Amino acid sequence: MVLHCQLTAAGYSKREPVLENIQFTVQPGELVGLIGPNGAGKSSTIKSLLGVIDYVDGKIDLENYAYIPERPFFYPGLTLMEHLHFLLSTLEIEEKEFIKRMQKMLREFQLEKVVHQYPDSYSKGMQQKAMIMLAFLQQPKVHIIDEPFMGLDPTVVRKLLDMIEWEKQRGAGILMSTHVLDTAEKICDRFLLISHGKLIAEGTLTDIQKKSELPDASLFDCFHILTERGEVNDRLGII
Repeated sequence: MVLHCQLTAAGYSKREPVLENIQFTVQPGELVGLIGPNGAGKSSTIKSLLGVIDYVDGKIDLENYAYIPERPFFYPGLTLMEHLHFLLSTLEIEEKEFIKRMQKMLREFQLEKVVHQYPDSYSKGMQQKAMIMLAFLQQPKVHIIDEPFMGLDPTVVRKLLDMIEWEKQRGAGILMSTHVLDTAEKICDRFLLISHGKLIAEGTLTDIQKKSELPDASLFDCFHILTERGEVNDRLGII
C-alpha cells in the first residue's frame, strides 16, 4: 500500500465539512480513478491528501508523491530548464540518468525549443506537458493526477498513457481524477465514485456494474445511474 486515506470528515471548517467517511487505498502498480460530478468533492479529497485544506479529521498515509494539478503552476522567474535543474537538486538520483530521461521527454513533448523560456509564456497544453515532465521525472511512489487530459492533443494523451503504464510497471501507485470516463474505463484498475462528499461506490468496473445493477454497462452509464441514485438518497437522508 502506497496511499491510505481514512477521512471521518474534511472541509474548510469543522462546522461545515464537505467530505464525510472517505476511505480508500492505492496499491503499488495500481491506477485508481477518482470520478464524480462537478462539486462532488474530488478536489477536496485531493486537497486533503496534500494537506492544503483547512480541516481534516482522519488519517492519511502518503509520502514521496508527485502531484499534477488541473491548472499548471510554476515558480515565477524560472525557465523550464531552471525548473528541471532545481528538481534535480532535490532528488537522490544519478545526474546522467536524470538528464537522459529529461532529454527524452523534452523530445517526446516537443519542448526542446522552448526549454529556456518561461512556462508562463506557454500555451495551456504546453504548460500541462511541462507539469507532466516535472512530475514523472521524480519517479515517486505515488502520483496524484488531477484532470490530466485537459488541453492535450491526442498524440500527447497517448504518450501520457504510455508513461502512466510505465510508472505502474515500475511499481508506482496512481490516483487520477478525471471526467474522461471512456478513457478511465480502459486504463483504470479500480474506481472511486464520489457524490455530495461521500464515497458512494468503489471497486473494479465489474463491482461498479453490480452496484448500479447494470451488467455489462459502460462506466459512463453506471456513473449516471449511481450519481442520480446518490442524489435521491441524499435528499431523503438515506446513507
